[in-house]
Amino acid sequence: MDKRSLLKHILDELEALYRGAVDAERQAYHTATHDENVAENKYDTLGLEASYLAHGQAQRVAECRADLAIYKKLTATEYSRNMPVATGALLTLTDEQGSVLHLFLGPAAGGLKLTFDQREIMVITPAAPLGQALLGHYIDDEVEISIGGQKRAYEITAIA
Repeated sequence: MDKRSLLKHILDELEALYRGAVDAERQAYHTATHDENVAENKYDTLGLEASYLAHGQAQRVAECRADLAIYKKLTATEYSRNMPVATGALLTLTDEQGSVLHLFLGPAAGGLKLTFDQREIMVITPAAPLGQALLGHYIDDEVEISIGGQKRAYEITAIA
């Protein structure tokens, strides 16, 4: 799998999320400042609720902008068999039932799911429990994490 193309694809996805967040922020701001939303009495909270939404959307725009800036600086590192898992690694994991997961250990944007090279890839970060468990391990290592009180084991079957 071409990691440079994957990083470009992640950037494209993040830019689309950013544009969507900017549009949502603009709409929320318009709603919050529209003349029809001026409170007529102390129980009329539509304008206040809209301003809270606008504030939340502004925070989302800032998060998206920060994610984009981080990924624009990220370079595609090719991993060899004797390199430990670190930020920037593209991983293939297999669980006890034989299910395969494709993960990109990124510096930000955890939870982003995308389809690339006919595979569903999820971005995780070192702050996530699975990301923490994977750091420093090697291909063929097994990692175990607890999810919702249940232990899950994964074998690292590929690192790119």
